[in-house]
Amino acid sequence: MQTRAGESETRDRSRMRWALGVLVPVALTVVLAGCTPSANPAPSSAAPSPSASSSATPTAAPTATAGALDPAGSAADNKAFFDSVNQALIASNPGAGGQDFTSNLRTNGFDIAAMQVTPDTTTVGVAADSIQFSVRWGDDCLIGQYGQGHYESLVAPALGTGACLVGQTRAIDW
Repeated sequence: MQTRAGESETRDRSRMRWALGVLVPVALTVVLAGCTPSANPAPSSAAPSPSASSSATPTAAPTATAGALDPAGSAADNKAFFDSVNQALIASNPGAGGQDFTSNLRTNGFDIAAMQVTPDTTTVGVAADSIQFSVRWGDDCLIGQYGQGHYESLVAPALGTGACLVGQTRAIDW
C-alpha cells in the first residue's frame, strides 16, 4: 500500500509541476498580450497642443491639492498629478478609452510623443477588460491601467527597449 501511495504522490507532484510549467507561461502571455514596445522620447517642457479629436473628453486641470506637472521633476514627483488627471477623467467619463486618457494627459501638459496606449478592443473585436497607458519620463515610466471601473498606476523603470509597455500598443495619431 505504501508503494502505491508513494507512486500517487509522485504522479500528483509531476502533474503539478507540468501544470505550473504550462499554465504560468500561458497566463503571462495572456496578461502581457495587450502591449507592445516602441521607443518614446523623454517628455518635453513645451506647452501641450490642443486635441483635434472630437471623441476625446479632456478635463479641466485638477485642483491645486493634486499639484501640477513638474517638467523638472522625476516620474515619482509627477505621479500624484498623473493620478489626479486620470481620476478626474474617470469621474467625468467612466467609459473613457485610450484616446480619452492620452488626449486628457496631453491637455494637462504631458508629452503625447512620450505616450503609449493599448488597444480598446481585443483581436476578436470585443471590448478590452482594461487598457494600459503610459508616459515615458526620463528613464522611468508613469503607467496607468483602467478597466471595469478600477484605476491603478505605478512608476516603473523604462524597458531596455526604451518603451514603457510590453506587447501590442496602438498608434497615437489623434
